[in-house]
Amino acid sequence: MSKKNTGMEFLEDPDALAGQLERAEDFFEQNRNIVFGVLGGILLLVAGFFGYRYYIGTQDETAQTELFPSVYQLEADSLKKALNGDGKSPGLIAVADNYGSTPAGNLAAFYAGVALIKQGKYDEAIDRLKNFSASDLLVQARAYALIGDAYMEKKSFDEAAEYYQKAADYKPNKYFTPGYLLKLATAQEQAKQNDKAIETYNSIIDKYAQSAEAISAKKYKSMLEAMVGES
Repeated sequence: MSKKNTGMEFLEDPDALAGQLERAEDFFEQNRNIVFGVLGGILLLVAGFFGYRYYIGTQDETAQTELFPSVYQLEADSLKKALNGDGKSPGLIAVADNYGSTPAGNLAAFYAGVALIKQGKYDEAIDRLKNFSASDLLVQARAYALIGDAYMEKKSFDEAAEYYQKAADYKPNKYFTPGYLLKLATAQEQAKQNDKAIETYNSIIDKYAQSAEAISAKKYKSMLEAMVGES
């Protein structure tokens, strides 16, 4: 029986091994620049990755330090100081613009959107909140709902419904989703999407029967059905 050829015979044959090494040396000599270029590129990528992570980490620390006083001002309803700074801290807008690639800068965009809505600057608030992104359970859905609130204030009911739907669809839960759905139904009614509004009320009643919003949903659904029946 012939010995099966595994392709690894050079490990057992010194002459074969020497031949493999010689061919490898020839390849290296003929392609020296390419090999060094590839290795250099890999090293640059690795160094760049860790360098970027270090840079973002240090930037985030700075952003957190600058963000904290502005959040305090926001909670105290000092909206102008929260947004634009108080002479000691730069304010939410500056933190969001200067450190947008960091977690703290990203969060500053959210807080800036909240403050701008309170000021009645709805278009600016929408822009800030659309620049915010998160993967947590609560804040991203809240950002969508706030965009919906801003559109409602602008009487852009179709757009409001779109963002309330996003809020309701984002990681649904029994604590916050019923409220987003109730806002969605209200926006749908304002947009004359009565059939969709009734469906949304039914969704609250069926899926979140134990919520406080379910009581309101039953009431508003009955009122809407009576109105539609009379028209």
